[in-house]
Amino acid sequence: MEQQYVLDMRGISKGFPGVQALSNVTLKVKPGTVHALMGENGAGKSTLMKCLFGIYRPDEGEIFINGRKTTIHNSNEALKSGISMIHQELHPVPHRNVMENIWLGRFPEIGFGPIKFIHEKKMYEDTLHLFKDLEVDIDPRVRTGTLSVSKIQTLEIAKAVSFHSKLIVMDEPTSSLTGNEVEQLFNIINSLRKRGVSIIYISHKMEEILRISDEVTIMRDGHYIGTWPSSELTTDLIITRMVGRDLKERFPERTNVPGGTMMKVEGLSSSNPKSFQNISFELRKGEILGLGGLVGAQRTELIEALFGLRSVVSGKISINGKPVNLKTPSEAKKNKIALLTEERRVTGIFPVLSVYENTIIANLSRYQNRFGLLNERKGRVDAADNVEKFGTKTPSVHQQIRYLSGGNQQKVLLARWLLTEPDILLLDEPTRGIDVGAKFEIYTIITELAKQGKSIIMISSEMPELLGMSDRIMVMSEGKLTGIVEGKSVTEQEIMRLAAQQRSVVSGGKRNEHAITV
Repeated sequence: MEQQYVLDMRGISKGFPGVQALSNVTLKVKPGTVHALMGENGAGKSTLMKCLFGIYRPDEGEIFINGRKTTIHNSNEALKSGISMIHQELHPVPHRNVMENIWLGRFPEIGFGPIKFIHEKKMYEDTLHLFKDLEVDIDPRVRTGTLSVSKIQTLEIAKAVSFHSKLIVMDEPTSSLTGNEVEQLFNIINSLRKRGVSIIYISHKMEEILRISDEVTIMRDGHYIGTWPSSELTTDLIITRMVGRDLKERFPERTNVPGGTMMKVEGLSSSNPKSFQNISFELRKGEILGLGGLVGAQRTELIEALFGLRSVVSGKISINGKPVNLKTPSEAKKNKIALLTEERRVTGIFPVLSVYENTIIANLSRYQNRFGLLNERKGRVDAADNVEKFGTKTPSVHQQIRYLSGGNQQKVLLARWLLTEPDILLLDEPTRGIDVGAKFEIYTIITELAKQGKSIIMISSEMPELLGMSDRIMVMSEGKLTGIVEGKSVTEQEIMRLAAQQRSVVSGGKRNEHAITV
């Protein structure tokens, strides 16, 4: 007799104009298990989950919930069927309190006949009971906008449980969490698993998958590749099955040779006293300078200041020995600086614009004639050239960028800034939310740019990436620079030691009386 599954998706196919997103995909999830769903960006994971949650209607296939064939027309029907989904991008109502976010749209009421009021006492008590059950320590009356990302993540899980869901989809749940916060999330997941709740866990982090999941389903190019017990898998096996080829090395061979000083920063301090203070370093021509640190290190704030997005109160910046004033992004662009932001969906792409429009938008003057009119043909040619150059997967340059995978969106953003012909690239988490195959392609682009003599500052929260891609690594802690070390010889432990320092110990990359060298 076939084992009962909490979810059984059979032969799911879904197509869009010019793209077959899913082809005869299978997904079977057992009760009380964590089932990882893996694949490169563009493999079809999100489309499959949207078919499950009623956002899309599959063209072919059947969905069985607890053995019963089910047709899900919308997310409300999915919730009623015991399915909840926690999206990668969290969107709570920030100005309302925690319990209002939990019970939004289904507040408990008190009153008679048509006259009813929200029963706040019951809502508070129900929330307390829910949190106690999950061992969650959050004040139900605190304003949601004041919570950390991990607390909001926990709130979303509690909300899913409040629907009495027996299947919860978690899409990249740890992408913005620290190590301790990941442990807290795993404790909650283990508690749910013991209570018979099933989890579909989508992540690109191999170590997490092998640790938390019971089974792993792998997809590639919209096709089902297979399902295996996680105990039978290794990182190398997962990568091979995801990309369909061996990646013998996680990082490409680098042949760039750093030269003389391109940028020199001396004593740079933010106008916000709680942000970065007294930062000094040098960036060499053709160098990849990694920027590491824990959450709150103020790394993003520093490179945004170098791009003129944040004000400073003191310090000097020079490029090629010439002092520069970088008060606005326009000034930064004039000095041949480009910034790839951390949150590509929020501050990077223009989702409803095409690949062509997203490619040229930072450099429109290049495509204007003397009357100020746009030469669209020239722009489309450059966009198409960059699609070919970077191997960007898109039906055409007229495709809206929101329909591209994360890795392909990132390639478009790189092309956008390279059209400005920069000498210095500031890359903030350039591979966040991107699968291992696309990461390798982004790494290859970065190393080639360094070989061409471009100077690169790359923020990364992934230690292997920081060590594997950097010529030198600059480490920050709580707005202070705590060390600059050689990328080839430093260890993860030494980086973490510097990231945990509480005071600035390096000035200009040279040892001072308080310096810690590694």
